[in-house]
Amino acid sequence: MPSSPTTGRSPLLRPRAFADFPSVTAGMSTRHGGVSGPPYDTLNLGRHVGDEASCVEENRRRFCAALDTDPAWLATAGQVHGSTVRVIDAPRHEPFCDGLVTTTPGLLLAIAVADCAAVLLADPTRGVAGACHAGWRGAVRRIPADTVGTMADQGAVPAQIRAYVSPCLSQDAFEVGPEVAEQFDDAVVARPDGADRPYVDLRASVRRQLEGAGVPSDTIEVSDRCTMQETDHFFSHRATEGSTGRMFGAIVLRH
Repeated sequence: MPSSPTTGRSPLLRPRAFADFPSVTAGMSTRHGGVSGPPYDTLNLGRHVGDEASCVEENRRRFCAALDTDPAWLATAGQVHGSTVRVIDAPRHEPFCDGLVTTTPGLLLAIAVADCAAVLLADPTRGVAGACHAGWRGAVRRIPADTVGTMADQGAVPAQIRAYVSPCLSQDAFEVGPEVAEQFDDAVVARPDGADRPYVDLRASVRRQLEGAGVPSDTIEVSDRCTMQETDHFFSHRATEGSTGRMFGAIVLRH
């Protein structure tokens, strides 16, 4: 197992959106603080990318430790770029879905990303948490809004939901073909003069969906950091043409 400059815990980005609520803990990993070797260096949390299994398990242990959670209480989604949201009450890998919702304290909902957005949500008053994976396909299929809707079905009040949108591709980095751009609202598509192809603002698309689902604008925190432009800090599928690790955005309810 490759050596690591840190032991025991991984450094995380801590969303401000949940800072005032002790009943909610959330965090977003970077690529730092783990044990994996290149091209997964060092905190790869994805089991499916070709990294050594022992490294991934140690990295997951460190990530969970940083969130004061037992790895045995980790819940993950299959992430198929769809719009399916599942309600779960026990730790497991839930296949064929891109969103998870729970009312179970201690259950850590984790979304794996490397350019897509991890969207973390909680109604601290009603004790409902959600997390979803929003790439361009998920955004087009409205998984952020559907996750809010599923949370509401479990008792959450959209006007009380706090939200965090993780580092992801910025609009400047998200060049797409016209067949992709035409599926988005014009408000989130830029067509610069002289550019051959349009650019999509994934962050804005997610924010607009959350607002449209009833989440107040001032309770939505959107990271301004770009995974493709900061590959020294983040894994980026696009920057490395697919040979890279995965980060987790995760959220857990406390008793």
